[in-house]
Amino acid sequence: MTDLIAKTAIDRRLAEIVCPAIEGLGFELVRIRLMGGKTRILQIMADRPEGGIEVADCAKISTAVSAVLDVEDPIEDNYVLEVSSPGIDRPLTRLKDFAMWDGYEARIETTELIDGRRRFKGILAGTEDDEVLIEIEEGGEAVTIGLKFDWLSDAKLILTDELISEMLRQRKAAGVIDESQFDEIDETEAGEDDDDLSEDAPATKH
Repeated sequence: MTDLIAKTAIDRRLAEIVCPAIEGLGFELVRIRLMGGKTRILQIMADRPEGGIEVADCAKISTAVSAVLDVEDPIEDNYVLEVSSPGIDRPLTRLKDFAMWDGYEARIETTELIDGRRRFKGILAGTEDDEVLIEIEEGGEAVTIGLKFDWLSDAKLILTDELISEMLRQRKAAGVIDESQFDEIDETEAGEDDDDLSEDAPATKH
């Protein structure tokens, strides 16, 4: 399985279980998180390799993942399964994501302090071996630094006009042409997830 930024051991275990089912349908796992609460929520973000996932695709993934989880039974309590698209300001969870979105603005957080800080905001500059390169402003100057992928705890793209244009281009290229969802996007939506494409499936432990 491709290395994935995952916050907990159970998230990593769940990723190992559901990845083959998701990839078997021709999709890629972007992020997985098991959220706590009165009823636990298993959040899965998936996409096509070329981008452009639809609601019907989320439903297919939900059905396949539910079947695998019923067999493996890795979650002790009752939970609800949510499958969705990554959204426009998508999380970056794989090393290849940082290369794919070279030139776009992102926020990155690390598990430990790096030069006295854990949060970095700047322009992605690709990857080099196991490092993510990001151009940040330091002392009034643009400086490119390298952060080891293993150091990262969270990373996501920042919503910009350039990013919206690129996502629209990808959706057109993938044959998912729905420009209306981009018409009303403005700066007030920055930092919000795009939850238009989602499929919730209740799941319970037997």
